[in-house]
Amino acid sequence: MFKLDISLVTSYTSPSQRVRVMTETWVEEYGYCPNCGNHLTKSKDNNPVGDFICDKCSEEYELKSKNNSFGKKITDGAYGTMIERLQSATNPSFFGLNYDKNFEVVNFFVIPKFYFTPDIIERRKPLAPTARRAGWVGCNILLEPIPETGKIYYIQDGRSRDKWYILDDWQRTHFLAEKHNLESKWWLLDVMRCIDMIGKKEFTLADIYNFTTILREKHPDNNNIEAKIRQQLQVLRDKGYLEFGGKGVYKVL
Repeated sequence: MFKLDISLVTSYTSPSQRVRVMTETWVEEYGYCPNCGNHLTKSKDNNPVGDFICDKCSEEYELKSKNNSFGKKITDGAYGTMIERLQSATNPSFFGLNYDKNFEVVNFFVIPKFYFTPDIIERRKPLAPTARRAGWVGCNILLEPIPETGKIYYIQDGRSRDKWYILDDWQRTHFLAEKHNLESKWWLLDVMRCIDMIGKKEFTLADIYNFTTILREKHPDNNNIEAKIRQQLQVLRDKGYLEFGGKGVYKVL
């Protein structure tokens, strides 16, 4: 299951094309929609948005593949297009696939589209005047700012996870999809990132107040950061992401 099919690409000479054919074939055969669990179909070649679509719920996915790990970022397409897509219903979720020198799939994960905010999109330098597409500006997707719950692994370090866990992980934070206002979603995700950085399942209000300075720098127009933090914690509690145990103690569920 974990091995890419090299026999599919014996007639290809372009390394990037070889990888694209092998990885897309693998995802179509072994992947499934994390939203509903249904089969995925490869999109038509002229689809400008995603590489795969779910036959049942119509969720779309874009695949990024790389030998070894992605590191801290994933290279993507045009910066302007990506920023526009953040507000669009057609913005796809992202599949990330890593393979080793033996073409074994080491990691396969999905980043739900509702985790995307402008701060994780990095603008690259324009192409040089001598380039074929002179002046074109691409972008990178920064992985570090995405909360851990936003990286849902099917396969991690060569070990697969049961389908039930993938579907449950997706639904656990699907409430973020309700936040159509990017600023509201941005705040929720920032507080979720701070909770990740605390590094423990149970934490206090004082623990998260330690990130007040960081959040003030990210949201300079807000003059009452601590009140905003408490508001986001209440939303996360109401959505079942956190449990409030009283006396300023919270627990990640």
